[in-house]
Amino acid sequence: MISRRNVISGLGAGLVSTVLPSVSMSKTQTKVLAMPPLLDATNNGKFALNAQAGQMKFLGQSASETWGFNQSFLGPTVRVSNSAEVRADITNSLDEHISVHWHGLVIPGDVDGGPHQTIAPGKTWSPDLPIDQPAATVWYHTHTHGETARQVHKGLAGVLQLSDGLDDDRGLPATYGVDDLTLVLQDRRFDRRGRMDYNLSMPDRMMGFLGDTMLVNGQIGTTAVVPKGIVRLRLLNGSNARIYTLMMSDDRPLHLVGTDTGLLDHPITLQDLTLAPGERYELLVDFEDGGNASLLSGQNTNMGMMGGGMMGGRQSSGPPFEVLPFVVDPSLVARITALPGDLGGSRPDMEPAGAKRRNVTLDMAMGPGMMMRSNGNRFSINGQSFDMSRIDMSVQRGEMERWSVTADMMMHPFHVHGVAFQVLSENGRPPKAQNTGWKDTILIDGQADILMKFDRPASESLPYMFHCHILEHEDGGMMGQFAVV
Repeated sequence: MISRRNVISGLGAGLVSTVLPSVSMSKTQTKVLAMPPLLDATNNGKFALNAQAGQMKFLGQSASETWGFNQSFLGPTVRVSNSAEVRADITNSLDEHISVHWHGLVIPGDVDGGPHQTIAPGKTWSPDLPIDQPAATVWYHTHTHGETARQVHKGLAGVLQLSDGLDDDRGLPATYGVDDLTLVLQDRRFDRRGRMDYNLSMPDRMMGFLGDTMLVNGQIGTTAVVPKGIVRLRLLNGSNARIYTLMMSDDRPLHLVGTDTGLLDHPITLQDLTLAPGERYELLVDFEDGGNASLLSGQNTNMGMMGGGMMGGRQSSGPPFEVLPFVVDPSLVARITALPGDLGGSRPDMEPAGAKRRNVTLDMAMGPGMMMRSNGNRFSINGQSFDMSRIDMSVQRGEMERWSVTADMMMHPFHVHGVAFQVLSENGRPPKAQNTGWKDTILIDGQADILMKFDRPASESLPYMFHCHILEHEDGGMMGQFAVV
């Protein structure tokens, strides 16, 4: 188990350690990682989710009060066709309003599930989702303004797979839970009785919530058991704020095959992968040598403002910690033993000439009283904190726009609803290899130019959002909204 709770001296009362314990490779893991239940709707085009309260004994001590979809914590992996109209029935059995945003679906604003489309207690929302986009790993989560961070922390999130049924033809692992693993990465804190703790300090509100304990699929201290072959990892960063820098403990390569909204044309070999909140990546890892290994992460590097001074940007904060150990079981069928060449996907190659330009700045409040702002609006975009009644921009349907997005003081994962975009540049240079596929969320570390085409409509009454995906920043005002007309 990886769990420790310390107070960092000199950083103010109430600031909990955000450095996860470094990995101890000698320890023996005994609990096998379970996948989220699979809810396959590819045949009938319908699925139902019930937001409900539950209890979880994460550490085997006192139970935590949790929320989930169809279960006590988190939700099932919902699999739907990537080219179909899908009916979703979402029932809210909780005692407060929630919403369900389909993060990564390029669908109209009236079914996007943003903060204008909350579901009242005891009510059911039944949107028809017109899905027509490449196969991908996307996700769903609550998106209630001012409450998103707390509600996601309690468990209202899950994975959504868009399937075209062609993975066998591509030579990709596709046996759910055997060689095709869904991995929801989250960090949490627990009190002395083992209960999940979301009591925010001032630094938590400014920097975003960081936990001291690693959860994968809502489980602590588990091991993934895999066949002696190629294994597919569908990674989702479902954390509120933590940025992961992923690598294998024995330096075996990570083969990137998919980004936020689709497969690549061919694999890209990496030694490490940065995974920011809201992002998804698909990796292939080769276990054919039979050797066990662990997925590690570097400590969170998004330090920004701490201890009364500007530290800024990326800061080293300790040795790597263990995210998930892997143990090879030769008795499991290894369906795929060679890396595929042609994945059948694509990388964007849109022409930016003639695209309308916009500047987007992600702003953090500074100066005396910044923590005392009314309504929690400590953050803004282009100098304006989020206002449900204000449309920040209107864009033309079918038009292409180039946004130059600048992060202020620290790194911010930036998400745009209703589109998949191309990363043109990062800090004036070509995009990182991991950002050369189709994206809907990008970690802004300074400045990035993104190019997108608006093919789906969104009215002023049910607009799309664009925001930082550090959830405490989103709740604190670093969000805007736009119509597509």
